[in-house]
Amino acid sequence: MHQTTIFDMLGAEYDKYKTKESDDWCWQKKDYPQSNGLKVFSCFACGGGSTMGYKLAGYDVIGDLEIDKRMNKIYLANHNPKLNYVMDIRDFNLIPNTELPKELFELDILDGSPPCTTFSMAGKREKTWGKKKKFREGQKEQTLDDLSFVFIETVNKLQPKFVVMENVEGLMKGNAWRYVQEIYKHFHNIGYKVHHWLLKGEQMGVPQRRHRVFFIATRLQDVEIEKLDMSFVYKPIEFAQIKSQDGFRVIDSSGLLELIKHARYGDRNLENACYKVRGKSSFFNYCFVYDDQVAPTLTAHCNNIRWDMKSFLSKKDIVSMSTFPQDFNFLTENVDSISYVCGMSVPPIMIKRIAEKLKPILIKEKQNDNC
Repeated sequence: MHQTTIFDMLGAEYDKYKTKESDDWCWQKKDYPQSNGLKVFSCFACGGGSTMGYKLAGYDVIGDLEIDKRMNKIYLANHNPKLNYVMDIRDFNLIPNTELPKELFELDILDGSPPCTTFSMAGKREKTWGKKKKFREGQKEQTLDDLSFVFIETVNKLQPKFVVMENVEGLMKGNAWRYVQEIYKHFHNIGYKVHHWLLKGEQMGVPQRRHRVFFIATRLQDVEIEKLDMSFVYKPIEFAQIKSQDGFRVIDSSGLLELIKHARYGDRNLENACYKVRGKSSFFNYCFVYDDQVAPTLTAHCNNIRWDMKSFLSKKDIVSMSTFPQDFNFLTENVDSISYVCGMSVPPIMIKRIAEKLKPILIKEKQNDNC
């Protein structure tokens, strides 16, 4: 049912505040529009969530940088980039500029989603900051909490007109806030103006409560970055509107099924049931998905449980929640692997919305360059 707001009753000048319907979460790769000529390069590309968002907005994603060889194979299978770098971004930054193609120094947007495991509220956070570890992201021993600063070194190297950098909501909480302050300082030190927004997927036409921090920076002096309109008023998409009817992963663990029996409708996760049955708080990562609510954040481990079927999510559920194209090639049918790719990637529709906001500025700038 459509929720009427005061803005729905006002004149055309208030149209941007009216709640919008969204159906572009369900799409296929053939739906990409013609290129508008704006160039993007994506770092920490993962499965290409950001890449697909820019392409849906008409941008030309000329290439990517990804450390994980297995993830890169998936990226190549779906996006066929002109430029493809499979390496640590630290190594990329050491490549002499003379050995890089000219296109990389003519970017409209440099995109990056530095791995966020160390800032997740579900992880160990502070205990991992500054420590080398063999994280799943990249399969090599490295630190992750400094990658935002390494990415800003890439910005300084390539000098794009705009930068879009994404991270988890946990970056805004507790002691992690000092990283935000350092991010601002690093951008300012290389001559970029920067501002950040906490954006919510359910307000952007994404059928998932995905909350992410986006830093947008620019070297264009006439752009008042803090005045960019990053407000979104799309109607929330409840799970019943997108859920699949078959192909579920049945829960066969007797221990898990016993906990589910003690859960009550409305419980966020299995934590309360675990406390009732076992006398301790655990299983808080096993979140329930209800038909009449927006689905919770999809994790890389696919622990979300459908209340209606008392089962895990199906492949189609995961793809639709993540706003990946229905014909995306994951190179596997393993649901855990598919969940990992989607859980680690930015939902394409989130990036599409941001890219559409930046498009008029960049097109105007390109026109000025051609004068």
